[in-house]
Amino acid sequence: MFDDKEKIALFIDGANLYITARALGFNVDYKRLLALFGGSARLVRAYYYTVRTEEQEYSTLRPLTDWLDYNGYTVVTKPAKEFIDQSGRRKLRGNMDMELAIDAMEMAEHVDHVVLFSGDGDFRRLAEAVQRRGRRFSVVSTLQTQPPMIADDLRRQADRFIELAALHPLIGRDPGDRAARTEQRERAASASHRSVEGKRSAGLDLPR
Repeated sequence: MFDDKEKIALFIDGANLYITARALGFNVDYKRLLALFGGSARLVRAYYYTVRTEEQEYSTLRPLTDWLDYNGYTVVTKPAKEFIDQSGRRKLRGNMDMELAIDAMEMAEHVDHVVLFSGDGDFRRLAEAVQRRGRRFSVVSTLQTQPPMIADDLRRQADRFIELAALHPLIGRDPGDRAARTEQRERAASASHRSVEGKRSAGLDLPR
C-alpha cells in the first residue's frame, strides 16, 4: 500500500469513519486496521479523535476508546458542547477538526506521509499545508455512497485517494465475531440465571 521505508501517521476522524463504514455496510476492526497499515510502512503513530458526552461512561463508545488506548492508538477526546436550539430542545455539538489539524502539522515534521480517515472538505487546507512541507497526504473515504462521503476538493488536493470500500475485506469486522460474543454473553447470562434459580429452589433467600 505504501513504500515500506516510509514513515506514516494515521489521523482518524472517529465519527466520520464510523458513519462512512456503516454507509458501506460494515464495521471497522481497529486491530486489523492497525496491522494493515503497520505492515505496509513504518507506522509512527495512529491517532483517533472523538467527542465525548456526559453519558459516555455508559455508552458503547467508552469500551472502544478504552480498547484503542491500550492497543496502539493515541486517543484524543474533548467534551461536547451543549446548547438549546430554536425549538427549545437540548442539543450536543462538537468536532475535533482543530485538534486533528494541529497534531497532523506537528507530526508532519517527523513522518513522510500523513493518512487522513475523513472525507470532510474542511481538511483540504490541512492537506495543502502538509504538502508544502514536502510530505505526502492520503485520504481514506468513499465515492461509493450517494452522495459520496468525500468532498471533491479534498480528493483533488490529496496525493492519493484510498477507497474505503476496497479496504472492507482487509479491515472489516467479522460478523461471526459479534455473533460469538453475543452467544457468549447469552450463555453467561443463562448460566447465571440457572444458578440463581437453583439457589432459590434450594431454599436460599435471594432477592428477586
